[in-house]
Amino acid sequence: MSILPNFLRSLLLASVFSFIAPLLLIGAVLSCFDLISHLPCLQRVGHFGADQILKFLATFGSGSPIEGFLVIGITFSLVGILFDTYAFSQNSRGG
Repeated sequence: MSILPNFLRSLLLASVFSFIAPLLLIGAVLSCFDLISHLPCLQRVGHFGADQILKFLATFGSGSPIEGFLVIGITFSLVGILFDTYAFSQNSRGG
């Protein structure tokens, strides 16, 4: 049986999970800052934190936080594909 279907399935899963993981992390941090901003005593902290994350994302997205969000996701996806390819080649060579 050919190893190509297994390899392609592995690459697809690695790329999807590597794309979603940083987006979930950034989304969770933004959500936490949004929740913090609803507390009267921590309102400034929540707004400041969310603003800093959006500025960070805008740095990678040529001024747009959404584009920065996607650039980070795509970059992590490519790194996940490269890592999976390396691990697959090492695994097939040893066994």
